[in-house]
Amino acid sequence: MIDTDSRSSQSGTMSANTIRGVQRLIEHVRNMQAVRMAVAHPCDALSLSGAIDARNAGIIVPVLVAPQAKLRAIAKEAGIDLAGCEIIDVPHSHAAAAVAAEMAGKGEVETLMKGSLHTEEFLSAILSPCAGLRTERRITHCYVMETAAYPRPFIITDAAVNVAPTLEDKADIVRNAISLAHALGVAEPKVAILAAVETINPRMQSTLDAAALCKMADRGQIKGGLLDGPLALDNAVSPDAARVKGIRSAVAGQADILVVPDLESGNMLAKQLEFLGQADSAGIVMGARVPIVLTSRADSSQTRLVSCAIALLLAHRYRSTPP
Repeated sequence: MIDTDSRSSQSGTMSANTIRGVQRLIEHVRNMQAVRMAVAHPCDALSLSGAIDARNAGIIVPVLVAPQAKLRAIAKEAGIDLAGCEIIDVPHSHAAAAVAAEMAGKGEVETLMKGSLHTEEFLSAILSPCAGLRTERRITHCYVMETAAYPRPFIITDAAVNVAPTLEDKADIVRNAISLAHALGVAEPKVAILAAVETINPRMQSTLDAAALCKMADRGQIKGGLLDGPLALDNAVSPDAARVKGIRSAVAGQADILVVPDLESGNMLAKQLEFLGQADSAGIVMGARVPIVLTSRADSSQTRLVSCAIALLLAHRYRSTPP
């Protein structure tokens, strides 16, 4: 998922030369120093094994923040070895989220990961002024996805955090996705602002927002990417569909980033690709002072592993270029 070909980076497209698949991504980050990651309430076998797999791969040094007795019981039942893991004992999931966020705010860990607690509970702790993790940007979520049906990895945003984003929210959603694409090796990502149609319709707010975002990019309010929209999904990812509809665009048919109108449409798109299209995916939250691994409780250990690898890349980047 990381672009290692300088020509593809300069062209601004996640190309076929991009590192594809979990194992190749792991190989890419293997020489990077593992980062300390606070894992909030990994109190089921899947989330706990995901953290341990990332530790065994040399990606993270996990700090498990959870009720210790419960954690050890789950580990014993699942056959997971916790030897050498730092465990911070807390009474419940709410405390786990608060303690993990505070550790990140104090610089005691460089990344965070959600365990088996609810997303709202986890993010509430991160957004708390006590944590000190907010930046000038809104916190947003990015799915990094890869499917055999599309020639390059791509980002879907926001499909997990912002329910009904305003134009201002969408501007930060785009900025954060561009920052992530830069970290993944794409110098000028192609950003498709999605709607149901590719023409501006005053009765469809998503088309008006898309047009405004593109004009914001023209005026330098959004930098680092090439924007176009509104674009329907077909002409955002299919050159043939764009050609049939007479769309002349450097983005249409080859988008690196798909910006959805709202959480519901984005979440359904991402889950359809993952469960019906066998897409590989990773989930990361941008806009905070540290990268945050945010996966669904139903996500596989592989998804958690690749999400941790992306968090490692971002953490190293944030050392020299803070968000």
